[in-house]
Amino acid sequence: MQLGLFVVVVCLSWVDITGGGGSSKALKGKRQRRISTEVSQGCAKGCDLCSEFNGCLRCSPKLFILLERNDIRQIGICLPSCPLGYFDMRNPDMNKCIKCKIENCEDCFSRNFCTKCKEGLYLHKGKCYTTCPEGYAAANGTMECSSPAQCEMSEWGPWSPCSKKRKLCGFRRGNEERSRKILQAPSGDVSVCPPTTERRRCTVQRTPCPEVRIKKKEEEGKRGHVNEERNRKDGRSGSKRRKGAPRGTVVPVTSPP
Repeated sequence: MQLGLFVVVVCLSWVDITGGGGSSKALKGKRQRRISTEVSQGCAKGCDLCSEFNGCLRCSPKLFILLERNDIRQIGICLPSCPLGYFDMRNPDMNKCIKCKIENCEDCFSRNFCTKCKEGLYLHKGKCYTTCPEGYAAANGTMECSSPAQCEMSEWGPWSPCSKKRKLCGFRRGNEERSRKILQAPSGDVSVCPPTTERRRCTVQRTPCPEVRIKKKEEEGKRGHVNEERNRKDGRSGSKRRKGAPRGTVVPVTSPP
């Protein structure tokens, strides 16, 4: 009788143990399902995973997650593009909006490249300055420094005739020039604009200048006049000698036939 009671007690204990394990597993599964349901329940549009304490934890693939600080908490929201003051960073896991940390920068393209400075500052190569660096000037109507300073220039004019020392003759090698005009200069400062004249060497056939020809003709005329005068003088002196022979000169005498 006692042996039978002992067997019954053992069997009942075994049933309780096995039944209790199944019920604990069932309760654990229900708790996990309840937790996961609580995490994703009530997520905003575009958010795949969220929590009541931190907002969105994972956004849809095409959206960007932005973490906003609220006291000691960071709350995530999903956006189609990053707002002013943030730049987007795409990666396979999740796209993020990263805050610009460049000094005096309002908006940026990447971690180290600013695209818009705070009011009153000039933008130059992704950085912000109180004035444009040396050799640069602000473009018309903007706060961006450009290099070289943007000047509106006219087209180049034609090349001038080949000349040397402001003369167009009497040389073989000279220079020719061309020029252009400054139509508009930034802030009216023409010193930052490119050159307005160009010069290059040229070679031409040597031609004597008109004044040189005249001088040569005058010199030749003077020379010819001097020669004529000299010839006349020489002729007069010869005839005088024949007419009056100098003393001591023997004059030949011819006898009549």
